[in-house]
Amino acid sequence: MPQRLARKVLLVGWDSADWRFINPLLDQGWMPTLERLVNRGVMGNLSTLRPIYSPLIWNSIATGKMPDKHGILGFIEPDPLTGGIRPTSSTSRKVKAIWNILHQQGLNSGVVAWFAGHPAEPVRGTVVSQLYQVFPPGASAHHPVADGVIHPASLRDTLALLRTHSSDMTAAALLPFIPRAAEIDQKTDRRLERLATMLAECCSVHNAATWVMEHREWDFMAVCYDSIDHFGHTFAVYHPPRLDKVPERDFEIYRDVMTGIYRFHDMMLERLLALAGPETTVLLVSDHGFHSDHLRPQRPRTHPTDEARWHRPIGIFCMAGPGIRQDERIYGAGVLDVTPTVLTLFGLPVGADMDGKVLLDAFETPPPAHSIPSWEAVPGDCGMHAADLRMDPVAAKALVDQFVALGYLPPPTETAGKLARFAVDESRFNLALVYLYSRRTALAVPVLEELVAERPGNPRTIVALAVCYARLRRPGDVRKVLAPLQEAGAAGPAVRWLLSLSDLQRAKAEQALEELLRLQEANSGVVAIEVRIGSVFLAFRRWSDAETSFQRALTLDSDALAARLGMVLVRLRQKRYREAVEAALDAVGLEHANPLGHHLLGVALTQLGQFERAVLAFETALQLAPELAIARRWLLKVHSRPGGDLGQAAVQRVILYRRTPK
Repeated sequence: MPQRLARKVLLVGWDSADWRFINPLLDQGWMPTLERLVNRGVMGNLSTLRPIYSPLIWNSIATGKMPDKHGILGFIEPDPLTGGIRPTSSTSRKVKAIWNILHQQGLNSGVVAWFAGHPAEPVRGTVVSQLYQVFPPGASAHHPVADGVIHPASLRDTLALLRTHSSDMTAAALLPFIPRAAEIDQKTDRRLERLATMLAECCSVHNAATWVMEHREWDFMAVCYDSIDHFGHTFAVYHPPRLDKVPERDFEIYRDVMTGIYRFHDMMLERLLALAGPETTVLLVSDHGFHSDHLRPQRPRTHPTDEARWHRPIGIFCMAGPGIRQDERIYGAGVLDVTPTVLTLFGLPVGADMDGKVLLDAFETPPPAHSIPSWEAVPGDCGMHAADLRMDPVAAKALVDQFVALGYLPPPTETAGKLARFAVDESRFNLALVYLYSRRTALAVPVLEELVAERPGNPRTIVALAVCYARLRRPGDVRKVLAPLQEAGAAGPAVRWLLSLSDLQRAKAEQALEELLRLQEANSGVVAIEVRIGSVFLAFRRWSDAETSFQRALTLDSDALAARLGMVLVRLRQKRYREAVEAALDAVGLEHANPLGHHLLGVALTQLGQFERAVLAFETALQLAPELAIARRWLLKVHSRPGGDLGQAAVQRVILYRRTPK
């Protein structure tokens, strides 16, 4: 058995927390608790998954597995008993979460307000589901806690007293967020009421978490605060600098709200750390980031899931405790790496079927690797529910209403059956996106083709299918599937961009460039267009023009991964190999799980004669994408050179050129 490295582990989730919000507050000394945590541990970016929807990602954080494996694919799911919908539930998760694994090892967990965590699972310890803090519309502060919200049920009366209702929010509680609250006409402006509700929910989560930490036995504690995300979807539009579409008066009244909620989280973090004690290893993570600058969406919303346009693909990561490096940055962390790292802290092996890795760079002395084939194969009770457990309908409706208020779901004006169909279609569409963005495009195609056939004319589905065809280099199918949108006069920027890409794949580069330049003129400031123009310039061997386009994209968004990879390609073509290495390191530091970045790093290192580092880069690329033949060819080339590893060269040659038996 591996050595246990942590006495206790505290995992704190701040939904949507973003360094671009946080760093200015750290500089001003307004988040002192987080600053102390960063100084005594490691910090860095945390790359997320796509689609960037919280239920999918928080369950990947808790399992170390992609959404298609864990089974949580949306905010809602069909209710098998009512024929309508209900929030995605813990019974829909197909695999063990970290607390289920720890339960089997005899360890106690405290879990509070985790996404898709209702009904509360009967693991060793205490579980409070995400329905705890949500009151049904119009309910009083004395509304009872629903069945299934709290495990063990004997704690229901105690924890019910710790919930905070919006009516409890006094002027003293609200004025730090909106100093000019007295100027708001609450008959016509419901934003102050909305703030009171969200703040009450936040306080309820914190009250439950601190009570559990103080009064219950725990080895592992996980608490998820969703308030930064909820506040962001209502108030980030008013955050400085003022957007053109925001009236000056609204800006002046609501400009401080986002700063206020971050500072409030820092105060809550102080209490959590005090209760945890110095011997506890602490991880602070977010599932994704949130736009705070010129990249904030300004186009009208056309679909409920458009709210996810506010989400940045980079979250935050901090880790501190005994044996953890201090005051250091960590690179290449992703949401899938949290559970493998927590398992390692407890001296437990990582499941080989987990998609994440242990964040070895966080440790002063990296622990040895230990794994088992799968924790799913470990027999015995693990504290998971039967899949058909019913959810309290009143409590479920309250959470659905919350998702509607946040803009994630359409108002429930349709019949129950239509809403259930909507839930099924959203899950299928999200599954296709999971496949698409995890480079399993061929798996996404049949799902999207079925959706397009069943719901013809749906632009979202059509465009996603066209992206798949473009990835598979099927330009004729791209044009065919987009034809109905063109005929209907709905050929917006995304459609025109895909058509230009099909021109490029049909060796009509000049045509593609002309269309892209027209798109650029009509849609200035769109990162994807600048990146595609740079790619066309690469095809024309116009290195300087390509570099200019990629640099424009990076000026618009310094975290644009495609533009960073484009800069690597430019520098390779110009034989600026040292600069190519630097650019590639920046790219893989931004998103470690990107095989092309590691491959390009390997190419640049090979050109510099740094063969050992190049081998590591190519092997990393192939570990992430075994089908990436070009990386394998380069790896074969490096091993085949004089002084190379001829045995490994033979292995790579067999893999590369083997033929599938007929």
